[in-house]
Amino acid sequence: MLDSEALQALWLTLQLSTVVTLILLVIGTPIAWWLVQTRHWLKRPIGALVALPLVLPPSVLGFYLLLAMGPQGLVGQFTRALGIDQLPFTFWGLVIASVFYSLPFMVQPLQTAFEAVGKRPMEVAATLRATPLDAFFSVALPMALPGFVTASIMTFAHTVGEFGVVLMIGGNIAGQTRVASVQIYDYVEAMQYSQAHSLSAILLLFSFLVLLALQVWRPQTKREV
Repeated sequence: MLDSEALQALWLTLQLSTVVTLILLVIGTPIAWWLVQTRHWLKRPIGALVALPLVLPPSVLGFYLLLAMGPQGLVGQFTRALGIDQLPFTFWGLVIASVFYSLPFMVQPLQTAFEAVGKRPMEVAATLRATPLDAFFSVALPMALPGFVTASIMTFAHTVGEFGVVLMIGGNIAGQTRVASVQIYDYVEAMQYSQAHSLSAILLLFSFLVLLALQVWRPQTKREV
C-alpha cells in the first residue's frame, strides 16, 4: 500500500505532467510547424537546439537553468523586478525546467506529423482562398491529429519519469517539489524498500501501458491513412 507521502508525490507528478503537456502543446506546435515550413538558415541550429535535451545530461540542463533562474541570473533578476518570488525550489520552477527538458518529445512527433501532411493539401486550400492560418486549422491540424496524440502521450510520460532536472531545480520539498521519482529516491535512501517497490511498480506499469498504447495506436493510424 502507498503511504500519504507517495500519494502526495504521485498527485504532484500528475499535476506537473499535465501542466507541462498543455504548455508544450501551445509552444511546440508553432515551433514544429515553422521547422517544417521554413527554409531559413536557422532551421538546423534551432532544430538542434530543440533536440538538445535528448543528449544533454539532465544535471547539466538543470544546473544552467538553476543559474538562470537564481538571484543573479537573467530570469531571476527579471522575476524579481516583477515582484515575483524566485522560481527555484517551487512548483513553477519545476514546470519551466520540465518544459525545456520535454520539448523534443513534443516537437519531434509534431514535426513528423506535419511533414506527413505535405504541401499539396495546403496548396489546395490556398486555391480555395483560405488564408495560411485558416488552412492550418482546417487542413493541417486535423490531418496531423494522430501526431498530436502521440506527442502529448510521450510528453506526459517523459515528464512523469523526470529525475535529474527536477531534483536540481526543485530539490526535495514535500508537497511542493517532491515528485514520484524523487520520492522513490528518498525511500531507497531510507532503506524503505517495500514503499520504493510499490511506487516503482506503479511507474513501471504506467510506462508499459504508455508504450503499449502507442504500439496499438500507430498501426491503426497507418491503416486509416
